[in-house]
Amino acid sequence: MGEKHIVRFEPVGIEIEVDEDQTILRAAAEQGVQLMHGCKEGQCAACKSFVLEGEDIELDRYSTFALPDFEREEGQTLLCRAHAYEDLTIELLNYDEEIIRGGLPLRRGTVEVVSIDAVTHDMRHLVVKLVEPEEIKFFPGQYMDFRVPGTDETRSFSMANPPGRDGQFEFVIKIYPDGLFSGLLASRLQVGDRLEVEAPFGTFTLRENRTSDLLFIGGGAGMAPMLGLLRSMAERGIERRVTFYYGARSARDLCFEKELARLQEQLPGLTFVPALSEPAEEDDWQGETGLITDVVARHESGAAGKDAYVCGPPPMVDAAVAVLERLGCTTDHIFYDKFTTTGDPEDQP
Repeated sequence: MGEKHIVRFEPVGIEIEVDEDQTILRAAAEQGVQLMHGCKEGQCAACKSFVLEGEDIELDRYSTFALPDFEREEGQTLLCRAHAYEDLTIELLNYDEEIIRGGLPLRRGTVEVVSIDAVTHDMRHLVVKLVEPEEIKFFPGQYMDFRVPGTDETRSFSMANPPGRDGQFEFVIKIYPDGLFSGLLASRLQVGDRLEVEAPFGTFTLRENRTSDLLFIGGGAGMAPMLGLLRSMAERGIERRVTFYYGARSARDLCFEKELARLQEQLPGLTFVPALSEPAEEDDWQGETGLITDVVARHESGAAGKDAYVCGPPPMVDAAVAVLERLGCTTDHIFYDKFTTTGDPEDQP
C-alpha cells in the first residue's frame, strides 16, 4: 500500500482518505461514498470532475474521447483512473447528493450458477446465488463485477432483479464473439460453477424523493437494469407513470415481452413501446419501426419535468440524451448507463 492522502469533494463537503495505490473512485466506493460513475475504465466520462486544489495526480490509461487533452489541461480528470499523490479538492461536475450520502460499501463474495438460458439468439439470462458472504446489499439498477476465472480481469453486469430474492441475482448478458466472459458464458460455464464477484457499483437507481413521470429508454442488454427498476416498483407499489421505449434490430432480438405485459398489469402507469430498426420480412411486425431515439421523438411532445433513464450501447445513449434535451429534459433529470464493451482504452497522452 502507498501513502494516504485526503480528498475533499465539493460542493458536498465530503472528505475521504485515499491510498496512492487506489483510484479516487475506488477509495470512495469502499467507504460507501457513491460518486457518479459508469464503466470504471476511463471510457464513459460519467465520473469526470474538476481538480480545484492540488496538482500531484496521475491517471491510468483512459480514452481521450472521455477526457480530451484540452479538458485535462484545464484541470478536469476521471475519478475512475485518477491516483492522488497529495491532498486534493475535487469539484464534482455530475453528482446527486442523495445518492452520494446513501451509498453502500463494496463487498466481495462468491456466487454459484443456478441457470443459464437463452432469451435471444445473442443474449443469455444468467441466474446466480450467493454462497458467501450471507448478503450483498444493492439498489435496483446497480451492477456487479465478475472476476473471469483464470485471469485478473473483471466484467460488469447490471442486476435485473430487485434486492431480497434470497441471495439470488439475475443478469441479461450479450454474447460477443471472442468475449472473455461472454464466451465463457456461451460455451463453458455450467450450473454449479462458482465465480468471484464484487458489488454494488453504479448510480443508475431510482431517485426516491421524486414523483415525476418517468421515461425509460433501452437497447440490447440495457434491458437488465430497466427490469430491475420496474420489478422493484411493482413490488413496492410505486405508482409513477412510466413509458419504456426499447429498441431492437428484429423480432428475434426482443425479450421478456410476456413479463413486461404482466408488469403493465401490476403497474397501471407503465406503457411498453418496443421498436425494431430492421424488421425481417418474416417478423410480420405491426409495431414501431426505426431507431429507438426517433421513436421517442415521434411519441413525446415534451419531456420537461420528467426523469429519464437511458441504458444501452454508448451511441444509443448519446443520441437519446440529445433527443431528451431537445424535448426539454434538463441534465439533472437524465440518468444513463453506457454499456461499453471492454477493450484497451486509448493511450493517455
